[in-house]
Amino acid sequence: MSASRCRFCNEPLSETFVDLGMSPLSNAFMPPDRTTAVERFYPLHAYVCGECHLVQIAPFESPERIFNDYLYFSSYSESWLRHAETYARAMIARFGIGPTSQVIEIASNDGYLLQFFHRAGIPVLGIEPAANIAAVAIEKSIPTDIAFFGRATAKRLHAAGHVPDLIVANNVLAHVPDLNDFVAGLKILLAPTGLITIEFPHLQRLIDENQFDTIYHEHFSYFSFLVVERIFAHHGLTLFDVDELPTHGGSLRIYARHSTNAAPVSPAIAALRQRELELGLARKETYCRFTTKVIDAKCAILEFLIAARRAGKTIVAYGAPAKGNTLLNYCGVRTDLIPFTVDRSPHKQGLLLPGSHIPIRHPGCLLEAKPDYVFILPWNLREEIIAQLAEIRAWGGAFVVPIPTLQILP
Repeated sequence: MSASRCRFCNEPLSETFVDLGMSPLSNAFMPPDRTTAVERFYPLHAYVCGECHLVQIAPFESPERIFNDYLYFSSYSESWLRHAETYARAMIARFGIGPTSQVIEIASNDGYLLQFFHRAGIPVLGIEPAANIAAVAIEKSIPTDIAFFGRATAKRLHAAGHVPDLIVANNVLAHVPDLNDFVAGLKILLAPTGLITIEFPHLQRLIDENQFDTIYHEHFSYFSFLVVERIFAHHGLTLFDVDELPTHGGSLRIYARHSTNAAPVSPAIAALRQRELELGLARKETYCRFTTKVIDAKCAILEFLIAARRAGKTIVAYGAPAKGNTLLNYCGVRTDLIPFTVDRSPHKQGLLLPGSHIPIRHPGCLLEAKPDYVFILPWNLREEIIAQLAEIRAWGGAFVVPIPTLQILP
């Protein structure tokens, strides 16, 4: 896709969804000894295609640079591990996945999900482009192919005898710069009677709940159900069921099969399609109104941080997620307002957030600092984080959740 054409239908892009200014790659964490080095910033400008209504940003960096050495390890979220285990049990029960089946996960990360199929005696294979993360999965005895997925990888694996009964792809569809290559690869690899499940953040929820911070350079596209159904149909894959999930601020799990497979289609498909039509997700003007909501949220965040600073209150952030870096850089927040953040991942501790250069420390540092406010950057995990940090209430501390609107939770 060129910078000015839709990555699905190749139509020219001219309609703005939201312009978040200039921002570094949201996972380009910086060592403390490189604070004077030149840091790359790129336009973070999301467009909506006037023909197919796919929301997307231009790919200013290659997937190889973004994902070859990645610092997001799925297993550090307890709630995400529970989600993965529940999913594995559900697929085994509903579709009869067993020891004679094969499960392949695309963007399998550190084996967080495949481990649950592996423990059930089911053959698995992960496909993961980040070698450092794949190594962790391999240590867990999860066989992992280190590659980006598309037609070429699908043909290679199929020729090697891999014909999966279940293909899983959680939170990767948005990371794909060449959508047609990716979905065509699914079609090539899937067994004739197999199924695909894919989870991705739901664009409807992003719009309704003002989740502008989930827009960053590693996310090339943002999907409504209407758009995803059209993309998969274009490649001979039929969506036969859909679940609405609470994960990542509101996600969809779609179930796909070969269009030649005459399995029944759930009523949930027609219901969600109709709801999105009624909400205007097939109309350009729905997307053009989003910018106003984003600006209002930025003002509210800055007003709170500045007022707290002037009142002599201390604020420490929790987490170092990609979405947090979009929020901080769009709002122009630096160490004068938030002196440091903490994160459970040892792979991030000791580094600086990209752009803002806010230091990342061990969670124990937050408890030592006894801040007046804990600013939760991964707001989608707020229940988990608030439960982990319940003791901050002992000194009168409170939690701040910035999305969908800024809330202070005592």
